[in-house]
Amino acid sequence: MIVDTHTHFYDPCRSKGVPWPDPDDNFLYRRIMPEDFKKETISEGVTGTIVVEASAWLEDNQWILDIAENDPFLLGLVGHLNPADPNFSSDLEHFAAKDLFYGIRLGKVPGNDPIYLRAMEQLSTHDLSLDLLVGHEWLSGVADYASRFPYLRIILNHLAHVPITGGQPNEEWVTGIKLVAAHPNVFCKISGMVELAKIVPSPVDPEYYKPVLDVLWSAFGENRLLYASNWPVSWRFASYRQVQALAVACVEPRGTEALEKIMWKNSREAYKWKPRN
Repeated sequence: MIVDTHTHFYDPCRSKGVPWPDPDDNFLYRRIMPEDFKKETISEGVTGTIVVEASAWLEDNQWILDIAENDPFLLGLVGHLNPADPNFSSDLEHFAAKDLFYGIRLGKVPGNDPIYLRAMEQLSTHDLSLDLLVGHEWLSGVADYASRFPYLRIILNHLAHVPITGGQPNEEWVTGIKLVAAHPNVFCKISGMVELAKIVPSPVDPEYYKPVLDVLWSAFGENRLLYASNWPVSWRFASYRQVQALAVACVEPRGTEALEKIMWKNSREAYKWKPRN
Protein backbone atom coordinates (compact mmCIF):
# COMPACT_ATOMS: atom_id res chain seq x y z
CA MET A 1 0.00 0.00 0.00
CA ILE A 2 1.32 3.45 -0.95
CA VAL A 3 -0.38 6.79 -0.32
CA ASP A 4 1.03 9.82 -2.10
CA THR A 5 0.25 12.78 0.16
CA HIS A 6 0.86 15.60 -2.31
CA THR A 7 -0.62 15.90 -5.80
CA HIS A 8 -2.26 18.68 -7.82
CA PHE A 9 -5.04 18.44 -10.42
CA TYR A 10 -6.33 21.19 -12.69
CA ASP A 11 -7.83 21.83 -16.11
CA PRO A 12 -6.96 24.99 -18.11
CA CYS A 13 -9.77 24.11 -20.53
CA ARG A 14 -12.45 24.97 -17.98
CA SER A 15 -14.45 28.10 -18.85
CA LYS A 16 -12.55 30.31 -16.36
CA GLY A 17 -9.24 28.65 -16.97
CA VAL A 18 -6.90 28.29 -13.97
CA PRO A 19 -4.93 30.73 -11.78
CA TRP A 20 -2.03 28.26 -11.69
CA PRO A 21 0.07 27.18 -13.54
CA ASP A 22 1.00 30.13 -15.69
CA PRO A 23 0.04 29.82 -19.37
CA ASP A 24 3.69 30.48 -20.24
CA ASP A 25 4.71 27.28 -18.48
CA ASN A 26 4.88 24.95 -21.45
CA PHE A 27 5.33 21.87 -19.29
CA LEU A 28 2.68 22.27 -16.57
CA TYR A 29 0.03 24.28 -18.42
CA ARG A 30 -2.10 21.37 -19.66
CA ARG A 31 -4.97 19.29 -18.36
CA ILE A 32 -3.77 17.24 -15.38
CA MET A 33 -6.44 15.01 -13.87
CA PRO A 34 -6.62 11.88 -11.67
CA GLU A 35 -6.72 9.57 -14.69
CA ASP A 36 -3.36 11.02 -15.80
CA PHE A 37 -1.90 10.41 -12.37
CA LYS A 38 -3.16 6.83 -12.26
CA LYS A 39 -1.48 6.06 -15.58
CA GLU A 40 1.85 6.96 -13.97
CA THR A 41 1.35 5.45 -10.54
CA ILE A 42 -0.91 2.42 -10.29
CA SER A 43 1.82 0.26 -11.82
CA GLU A 44 4.13 1.58 -9.06
CA GLY A 45 1.79 0.34 -6.32
CA VAL A 46 0.18 3.67 -5.42
CA THR A 47 -3.26 3.05 -3.91
CA GLY A 48 -4.44 6.58 -3.21
CA THR A 49 -3.52 10.24 -2.92
CA ILE A 50 -4.17 13.36 -0.88
CA VAL A 51 -4.77 16.32 -3.21
CA VAL A 52 -3.32 19.71 -2.26
CA GLU A 53 -5.23 22.56 -3.90
CA ALA A 54 -2.98 24.94 -5.81
CA SER A 55 -5.74 27.33 -6.88
CA ALA A 56 -6.59 30.42 -4.82
CA TRP A 57 -10.15 30.38 -6.15
CA LEU A 58 -12.63 29.38 -3.46
CA GLU A 59 -14.81 27.39 -5.85
CA ASP A 60 -11.91 25.14 -6.82
CA ASN A 61 -12.02 23.53 -3.40
CA GLN A 62 -15.47 22.23 -4.25
CA TRP A 63 -14.38 21.33 -7.77
CA ILE A 64 -11.80 18.89 -6.37
CA LEU A 65 -14.20 17.61 -3.72
CA ASP A 66 -16.75 16.81 -6.42
CA ILE A 67 -14.12 14.87 -8.38
CA ALA A 68 -13.04 13.03 -5.23
CA GLU A 69 -16.61 12.14 -4.34
CA ASN A 70 -16.77 9.99 -7.48
CA ASP A 71 -13.22 8.64 -7.35
CA PRO A 72 -12.14 6.72 -4.23
CA PHE A 73 -8.51 6.88 -5.37
CA LEU A 74 -8.61 10.48 -4.11
CA LEU A 75 -8.54 10.08 -0.34
CA GLY A 76 -9.22 13.74 0.39
CA LEU A 77 -8.30 17.38 -0.09
CA VAL A 78 -6.05 19.91 1.59
CA GLY A 79 -7.83 23.06 0.50
CA HIS A 80 -6.92 26.66 -0.21
CA LEU A 81 -8.56 29.26 2.06
CA ASN A 82 -7.05 32.62 3.03
CA PRO A 83 -7.30 33.50 6.76
CA ALA A 84 -7.21 37.21 5.85
CA ASP A 85 -10.38 36.86 3.78
CA PRO A 86 -13.40 38.32 5.65
CA ASN A 87 -15.34 35.15 4.83
CA PHE A 88 -12.66 32.74 6.03
CA SER A 89 -14.52 31.65 9.14
CA SER A 90 -17.77 30.86 7.36
CA ASP A 91 -15.96 29.26 4.43
CA LEU A 92 -14.00 27.00 6.76
CA GLU A 93 -17.18 26.06 8.61
CA HIS A 94 -18.71 25.13 5.28
CA PHE A 95 -15.84 22.95 4.09
CA ALA A 96 -15.14 21.44 7.51
CA ALA A 97 -18.52 19.73 7.19
CA LYS A 98 -17.26 17.86 4.09
CA ASP A 99 -15.92 14.39 4.90
CA LEU A 100 -13.10 14.62 2.37
CA PHE A 101 -11.86 18.08 3.40
CA TYR A 102 -8.83 17.65 5.64
CA GLY A 103 -7.45 21.15 6.15
CA ILE A 104 -5.77 24.04 4.37
CA ARG A 105 -2.33 25.00 3.09
CA LEU A 106 -0.60 28.31 3.76
CA GLY A 107 2.60 29.85 2.43
CA LYS A 108 3.50 31.91 5.49
CA VAL A 109 3.34 31.87 9.30
CA PRO A 110 2.63 35.45 10.43
CA GLY A 111 3.43 34.92 14.11
CA ASN A 112 1.22 36.87 16.48
CA ASP A 113 -1.19 38.11 13.82
CA PRO A 114 -4.62 37.72 15.52
CA ILE A 115 -6.30 36.90 12.21
CA TYR A 116 -4.05 33.90 11.67
CA LEU A 117 -4.21 32.84 15.31
CA ARG A 118 -8.01 32.74 15.09
CA ALA A 119 -7.71 30.68 11.93
CA MET A 120 -5.40 28.20 13.69
CA GLU A 121 -7.85 27.94 16.56
CA GLN A 122 -10.68 27.23 14.16
CA LEU A 123 -8.67 24.55 12.35
CA SER A 124 -7.81 22.93 15.65
CA THR A 125 -11.42 23.04 16.85
CA HIS A 126 -12.55 21.20 13.72
CA ASP A 127 -9.69 18.67 13.98
CA LEU A 128 -8.34 19.80 10.61
CA SER A 129 -4.71 19.95 9.50
CA LEU A 130 -2.40 22.74 8.36
CA ASP A 131 -0.01 22.19 5.46
CA LEU A 132 2.80 24.76 5.21
CA LEU A 133 4.72 25.69 2.08
CA VAL A 134 7.54 27.53 3.85
CA GLY A 135 11.31 27.79 4.05
CA HIS A 136 13.69 27.93 7.01
CA GLU A 137 12.91 31.60 7.75
CA TRP A 138 9.40 30.61 8.90
CA LEU A 139 10.30 27.60 11.05
CA SER A 140 10.48 29.44 14.37
CA GLY A 141 6.95 30.66 13.69
CA VAL A 142 5.88 27.10 12.92
CA ALA A 143 7.25 26.00 16.28
CA ASP A 144 5.26 28.78 17.95
CA TYR A 145 2.06 27.64 16.23
CA ALA A 146 2.76 24.03 17.24
CA SER A 147 3.19 25.10 20.85
CA ARG A 148 0.11 27.33 20.95
CA PHE A 149 -2.09 24.74 19.24
CA PRO A 150 -0.88 21.31 20.36
CA TYR A 151 -3.87 19.53 18.81
CA LEU A 152 -3.36 21.11 15.38
CA ARG A 153 -1.57 18.71 13.05
CA ILE A 154 1.01 20.70 11.06
CA ILE A 155 2.62 19.23 7.94
CA LEU A 156 5.73 20.82 6.40
CA ASN A 157 5.75 20.55 2.62
CA HIS A 158 8.79 19.76 0.46
CA LEU A 159 11.44 19.43 3.19
CA ALA A 160 10.81 23.06 4.17
CA HIS A 161 12.56 24.04 0.94
CA VAL A 162 16.14 23.30 1.90
CA PRO A 163 18.56 23.51 -1.07
CA ILE A 164 19.98 20.02 -1.66
CA THR A 165 23.64 20.08 -2.63
CA GLY A 166 24.86 16.60 -1.74
CA GLY A 167 26.66 18.05 1.29
CA GLN A 168 25.59 19.26 4.69
CA PRO A 169 22.36 21.31 4.55
CA ASN A 170 21.85 24.93 5.51
CA GLU A 171 22.56 25.39 9.23
CA GLU A 172 19.57 27.68 9.79
CA TRP A 173 17.34 25.02 8.24
CA VAL A 174 18.84 22.33 10.50
CA THR A 175 18.25 24.49 13.58
CA GLY A 176 14.69 25.23 12.49
CA ILE A 177 13.89 21.59 11.74
CA LYS A 178 15.08 20.54 15.19
CA LEU A 179 12.97 23.32 16.71
CA VAL A 180 9.73 22.31 15.00
CA ALA A 181 10.27 18.56 15.31
CA ALA A 182 10.42 18.94 19.09
CA HIS A 183 6.63 19.31 18.86
CA PRO A 184 4.87 15.96 18.34
CA ASN A 185 2.08 17.54 16.27
CA VAL A 186 4.46 18.50 13.43
CA PHE A 187 5.05 16.21 10.42
CA CYS A 188 7.23 16.62 7.33
CA LYS A 189 6.76 15.41 3.76
CA ILE A 190 9.62 13.70 1.98
CA SER A 191 8.81 15.55 -1.21
CA GLY A 192 10.45 18.05 -3.51
CA MET A 193 13.80 16.26 -3.52
CA VAL A 194 14.35 16.30 -7.27
CA GLU A 195 13.05 19.87 -7.49
CA LEU A 196 15.39 21.09 -4.73
CA ALA A 197 18.52 19.38 -6.07
CA LYS A 198 21.15 21.88 -7.18
CA ILE A 199 22.48 19.59 -9.91
CA VAL A 200 20.68 19.30 -13.25
CA PRO A 201 19.53 16.72 -14.11
CA SER A 202 18.55 15.76 -10.57
CA PRO A 203 20.77 12.94 -9.26
CA VAL A 204 19.23 9.48 -8.97
CA ASP A 205 21.79 8.38 -6.37
CA PRO A 206 20.14 8.47 -2.90
CA GLU A 207 23.52 9.31 -1.36
CA TYR A 208 23.20 12.82 -2.80
CA TYR A 209 20.09 13.40 -0.66
CA LYS A 210 21.29 11.51 2.42
CA PRO A 211 22.63 14.49 4.44
CA VAL A 212 19.21 16.17 4.31
CA LEU A 213 17.27 12.95 4.97
CA ASP A 214 19.55 12.11 7.91
CA VAL A 215 18.64 15.43 9.58
CA LEU A 216 14.93 14.76 9.05
CA TRP A 217 15.20 11.22 10.30
CA SER A 218 17.06 12.30 13.42
CA ALA A 219 14.49 15.03 14.09
CA PHE A 220 11.17 13.37 13.16
CA GLY A 221 11.92 9.66 13.33
CA GLU A 222 9.87 7.01 11.57
CA ASN A 223 6.46 8.17 12.81
CA ARG A 224 6.23 11.73 11.45
CA LEU A 225 7.67 11.59 7.94
CA LEU A 226 5.31 11.21 4.96
CA TYR A 227 5.90 10.09 1.39
CA ALA A 228 4.80 12.62 -1.24
CA SER A 229 5.65 13.26 -4.88
CA ASN A 230 4.51 16.83 -5.58
CA TRP A 231 3.26 15.51 -8.93
CA PRO A 232 3.01 16.87 -11.61
CA VAL A 233 5.59 19.52 -10.56
CA SER A 234 8.13 16.76 -9.90
CA TRP A 235 7.45 15.36 -13.38
CA ARG A 236 9.45 18.21 -14.88
CA PHE A 237 12.56 16.82 -13.17
CA ALA A 238 12.04 13.05 -13.05
CA SER A 239 9.53 10.34 -13.85
CA TYR A 240 7.14 9.25 -11.12
CA ARG A 241 8.94 5.91 -10.94
CA GLN A 242 12.25 7.71 -10.28
CA VAL A 243 10.73 9.98 -7.61
CA GLN A 244 9.18 7.07 -5.76
CA ALA A 245 12.28 4.89 -6.10
CA LEU A 246 14.41 7.67 -4.67
CA ALA A 247 12.15 8.04 -1.62
CA VAL A 248 12.11 4.28 -1.07
CA ALA A 249 15.89 4.04 -1.42
CA CYS A 250 16.36 6.77 1.17
CA VAL A 251 14.04 5.09 3.69
CA GLU A 252 14.45 1.36 3.04
CA PRO A 253 17.71 1.03 5.01
CA ARG A 254 15.73 2.05 8.11
CA GLY A 255 13.74 -1.19 7.95
CA THR A 256 10.50 -2.60 6.57
CA GLU A 257 8.29 -1.20 9.32
CA ALA A 258 9.70 2.30 8.92
CA LEU A 259 9.20 2.12 5.15
CA GLU A 260 5.58 1.07 5.57
CA LYS A 261 4.92 3.88 8.01
CA ILE A 262 6.39 6.55 5.77
CA MET A 263 4.81 5.24 2.56
CA TRP A 264 1.27 5.19 3.98
CA LYS A 265 0.65 4.58 7.68
CA ASN A 266 1.86 7.97 8.92
CA SER A 267 -0.45 9.74 6.47
CA ARG A 268 -3.44 8.38 8.41
CA GLU A 269 -2.13 10.06 11.55
CA ALA A 270 -1.46 13.35 9.76
CA TYR A 271 -4.71 13.57 7.78
CA LYS A 272 -7.02 11.04 9.48
CA TRP A 273 -8.14 9.70 6.14
CA LYS A 274 -10.31 6.61 5.90
CA PRO A 275 -10.22 3.87 3.26
CA ARG A 276 -12.76 4.54 0.54
CA ASN A 277 -12.87 1.25 -1.39
